[in-house]
Amino acid sequence: MARVRYLGNEPVTVPELGGREVQPDEIVTVPDDRYDGYVCQTTTWESVEEPAPRDEEPGPVATAAAAKKTTRKEG
Repeated sequence: MARVRYLGNEPVTVPELGGREVQPDEIVTVPDDRYDGYVCQTTTWESVEEPAPRDEEPGPVATAAAAKKTTRKEG
């Protein structure tokens, strides 16, 4: 989960956070997939912690190599 700071001067109710009231200068946790929707509002929100990088899905070569490694019998 990502974190952002609210930069406004007065409390604001954020429906996306379950109708939670966010206070000025408060840091809140937001879903990773919604992070960009907050930080693009540069006069209202500031990034504190970016979303964790998503693991890339392995391609066919990596998957085949992993399969060989796990099924190989050692003797």
